Amino acid sequence: MDEEQVRKIIRDELSSLLGIDRYIFNLHLQILDARNIQFGRTNGTMLGTASDQKLAFYGVTPIIQPATVADPTGGLVVDTEARGTINTIIDRLQALGLLST
Repeated sequence: MDEEQVRKIIRDELSSLLGIDRYIFNLHLQILDARNIQFGRTNGTMLGTASDQKLAFYGVTPIIQPATVADPTGGLVVDTEARGTINTIIDRLQALGLLST
């Protein structure tokens, strides 16, 4: 087998490896310091594709998507600005998928 045949085998194998639609890892995926993950700008990217998949940040135990938080009601004094801000926070968390709708 000559060098060109080896190169063709490597090209063919890399092409088939890079052309698949998913990779499955049995080990941790580690990203070195000062490296970023870039996402597409047209359709976006999902982390977790179903609400029963577990996710966590900063070393806490992974959980499924939490239920939504009810809009504030009741109380003796109604603070419209505070309630509006709380509702906006809830809306933003829901938009990110961090709370269910």
